[in-house]
Amino acid sequence: MSTRIQLPFDQRNPLEIAPLLRELQSTGTIHEVCTAVGHRAWMVTGYAEVRRLLGDERLGRSHPDPENASRTGESALFGGPMGDFDTEQAEHARMRSLLQPHFSPRRMRALRTRVEALTAELLDDLAAQGAPADLHAALALPLPILVICELLGVPYEDRDAFRSWTQAAADIRDRKHSEQGLADLFEYGRTLVARKRQNPGDDVISWLCGTAGVTDDEAAGLSMALLFAGHETTVVQIGLGALLLLANPEQWLALLDEPGLVGGAVEEILRAPRGDGGGIPRYARTDMDIGGTTVHKGDLVLLSNDAANHDEAAFAEPERFDIARAGASHLTFGHGPRYCVGAPLARIELQAVFSQLVPRFPTMRLAVPLDEVTVRRDTLTGGLTELPVTW
Repeated sequence: MSTRIQLPFDQRNPLEIAPLLRELQSTGTIHEVCTAVGHRAWMVTGYAEVRRLLGDERLGRSHPDPENASRTGESALFGGPMGDFDTEQAEHARMRSLLQPHFSPRRMRALRTRVEALTAELLDDLAAQGAPADLHAALALPLPILVICELLGVPYEDRDAFRSWTQAAADIRDRKHSEQGLADLFEYGRTLVARKRQNPGDDVISWLCGTAGVTDDEAAGLSMALLFAGHETTVVQIGLGALLLLANPEQWLALLDEPGLVGGAVEEILRAPRGDGGGIPRYARTDMDIGGTTVHKGDLVLLSNDAANHDEAAFAEPERFDIARAGASHLTFGHGPRYCVGAPLARIELQAVFSQLVPRFPTMRLAVPLDEVTVRRDTLTGGLTELPVTW
């Protein structure tokens, strides 16, 4: 395909895969595209190939010549290569070994009750506020922030400040703005680490500070990475999940009638398109063959989980939102060695939200037409700007 295929794709409906992405998928597995900043990349769109490549160690996040690497955007956080090419795999293994214990089944079971209580409190506030309301501001935004603050040991009263820094760091259009946000976020992390070394608590930052061999900078960097990933993406998923259920009232009623479907509802929500227009970025660590195309060392490869999650070869009627769907697992959290370490926590939050929201507000509905619901196009994670509802 020609590099005239330009990202991001035009996605008119936030709940549907972009039409051009669907068209590309129908013509083959791999396609040459042009990123939002004009750089050459390969996009992979088939479920089986994306799943296989997510676990392929010949693809990574680092680059042998980072200054000349293709970029997906201007974000200093994820717009280009990350890590050292020679030590990336060892560094990644170390990071996971440090973080994995905090997302173990035992820790997550202990946290579930607290997440459910926080959700109930927010829904009480929503009921007291009355309709109409913005479900994004009332629930989707505060819950993940509350949860990640408790897990990490970050003061909730700092939420406006660190939220502004994470949003800046995720800016895909303004590199200087993104770099400043990332610098501010890291400096905030260093401040928290200094506090925890003086007054440790029962939280992730304190644990990192007390781990042999973990420097202040490493503790700050890991903590702030968790702060970003631990709330930004879940904010998006809660908002889109609520919108999906409200836009498909028969599915809302099905969940109301059969609460046991909440697990399947969450997985179907997670399968929904994110609308990022690209996918998971990787760089080829060596020359390799993908779908009959030679990809050279250093080439940018975009693994489109949006396309993979809507591949007819893996999902029957992939455009249909069905909370009782069975079959293949979505690839939203990745696959293989880089599978998202925070996936269990995200599932707990989404299950808490939709197991309580639907029975608490059985008559909830959109307060505006679906085509008036807007999404953010300027940040890495995207998501709704607001979600007006009534009941």
